[in-house]
Amino acid sequence: MDKQKEKKYHLHIYHARQCDPKKCTGKKMARFDLARLFDKVQKIPRGSILLDPMAEQALSPADSNEQNITVLDCSWETVEEVFPQLLRLQLKHRALPYLVAANPVNFGRPFKLNSVEAFAAALYILGNKEQAEEILSKFNWGHSFLEVNREPLEDYSKAKDSKDIIRIQGEYI
Repeated sequence: MDKQKEKKYHLHIYHARQCDPKKCTGKKMARFDLARLFDKVQKIPRGSILLDPMAEQALSPADSNEQNITVLDCSWETVEEVFPQLLRLQLKHRALPYLVAANPVNFGRPFKLNSVEAFAAALYILGNKEQAEEILSKFNWGHSFLEVNREPLEDYSKAKDSKDIIRIQGEYI
C-alpha cells in the first residue's frame, strides 16, 4: 500500500446548528471523533479543501497533497452570509462530481449528498477508501453509498486532474 492511500485526512465541519440533531450526520461523526465541528468560520483550517458545490474546479486526486477537508452544514441563506468570511480563509474550493445520494432523506437523488457522503466521496477520490468506509460504517445505510456509486468513484479516483474528472463525469450524466 503506498503512502498516499495510508494518509489520514482531517475532517472539519462548519456547523450552523440548523439541522435536525437526530438526523445530522456531522454531529454523529463528531461524536465518534471522526470529524471536528466548528461554529465559527474562522476556526476552519487555512488552506483546507472546502467541498463547495458552486466551485469552478472539481475535486480530483491532484488535490491529495492537502490534509484537511471541510464541509459546510448550513442553509443556503447562511452560506451567503459566511461566504465573504470563507474567501478570506484562502480555502481550496472544490466541487464533487456527479454522485447519487444513498441517505434515507435523499436516496437516489443526484448531487444531494449529506455531510458524511460528501466526506466519503472526497476521501475515495483522494485515495483513502479505508477512511471513506470507516466514516460510512457508523450509519446503517452508509454501505449503500459506496455500492450505489462504486463505478463512478473508482473512475474518479483514477483521474489525473479536475479536467479529467469533468470528462469522466460526462459519462455518468
